[in-house]
Formats: sequence, C-alpha cells, structure tokens
Amino acid sequence: MAKTLTLFKRRQARNRKAIRSKSARPRLSVFRSAKNIYAQIIDDSKGITLASSSSLVIDEKLSNTDMANRVGREIASRAVQCGVTEVVFDRGAYLYHGRVKSLADGAREGGLKF
Repeated sequence: MAKTLTLFKRRQARNRKAIRSKSARPRLSVFRSAKNIYAQIIDDSKGITLASSSSLVIDEKLSNTDMANRVGREIASRAVQCGVTEVVFDRGAYLYHGRVKSLADGAREGGLKF
C-alpha cells in the first residue's frame, strides 16, 4: 500500500511541477475522492486560493459525472466573479477521464479557458 501511495504522490508532483514552471496563470486544481469531487483555483505566485467549489455544496442528486460537470460550472462562475478567465488545468495524478474530464468540460462551459 505504501508503495502505491508514493507512486501516486510522485506522479502528482511531476504533473504539478510541469504546470507551475510553464505558466503564470492561476491553476484549476482537482481533487477526487470516492464520493465527492473538489475544485480550487489557486494563484501560486501569491499562494492563495481564489475560488473553490465541491459536490458538497450542490443539493441535487445526480450521477458522479453530472455532479462533476455541475461543480465545473460552479467553479467557473465563481472564478469569473473574481476576474479570472484563463487558467491552467491541474488534474494532479488522475487520468483525464470520467469525472475529471466532466469537471473540465463544465468549467469550459462556464466560461474558463484552458
């Protein structure tokens, strides 16, 4: 189990290092748990979170991918209110598939540009 965790953390660090070194734009970070999905827009230069959203704040019963899409649209609307329209998508160590892809599609529908 510990070896799998270290592989996950190494892959996550490798992806985030590539993202941080290439762009000065804020980053849309995704965390996926077994039941919920969370998204944050982080300004790495200042070290602050500009906007956040999760499936915990949405009161509807939806499938996992539909819930992720709704969270993506919610984070996009909060980001636009803060004045952020362009971000870098940080999927962490997760594959761009399923709930992560659905969140990204929802954020694009909400007005964010990757």
